[in-house]
Amino acid sequence: MITKELIARINELSRKQRTVGLTPEEKEEQQTVRGIYLAGIRAQVKGMLDNIEVVDAKQTTVVEETSVEIEKEE
Repeated sequence: MITKELIARINELSRKQRTVGLTPEEKEEQQTVRGIYLAGIRAQVKGMLDNIEVVDAKQTTVVEETSVEIEKEE
């Protein structure tokens, strides 16, 4: 989950990296918090895409074969 604290920590580590550099522990933490952030963004985008409904000119729902195939692969 993306929180204000998570974003603040990412920004803090980024600023420190540009100015004085990071210790190995801080570099590891930076990768961890970035991973958490990216996972949250991916989940949000997937949630939005899962709720998209494609309709044709007659206002009927259209399900493309591609989306069905992707779901089967997961």
